[in-house]
Amino acid sequence: MSKKSAEKLLSTAESVCTQRGVRMTPTRREVFSILSRQPGAIGAYDLLDLLKEAVPNAKPPTIYRALDFLQEQGFVHKISSSNSYVLCTHFEKHHPAQMLICNQCGSVQETHSEQIDDAVRIQATKHGFDVQHQTVEAHGVCNNCQTAKH
Repeated sequence: MSKKSAEKLLSTAESVCTQRGVRMTPTRREVFSILSRQPGAIGAYDLLDLLKEAVPNAKPPTIYRALDFLQEQGFVHKISSSNSYVLCTHFEKHHPAQMLICNQCGSVQETHSEQIDDAVRIQATKHGFDVQHQTVEAHGVCNNCQTAKH
């Protein structure tokens, strides 16, 4: 993501926080900015190492509190299969997501398919299950890595 795009996204996130009556603290802001510079998902401890460049006294609870807040606001998606995090670029409202995760380069592409969302909800309803959060993770090889092989 370009620096200009990242700054615009951060500005939008701050506006969303203001509308929701929550605070984008300096630490949360820095974590958001770090995530905007990542090409793929990143683990909490790697984020912590990068955060320490700006906040030298940051500890694991610091990063986890910031990530919890960013997830609650829909700014970040957690990739459960790798216990890592990726920035969401369209967070104005909470939404189900499908993640295409490259096993070779680690890139993560977020997609949205109403058909997949509907299929999960229909199956959940059939089983009397109330879906409260939904993220589908698909692992494979991205186009760039496929092209690089040939």
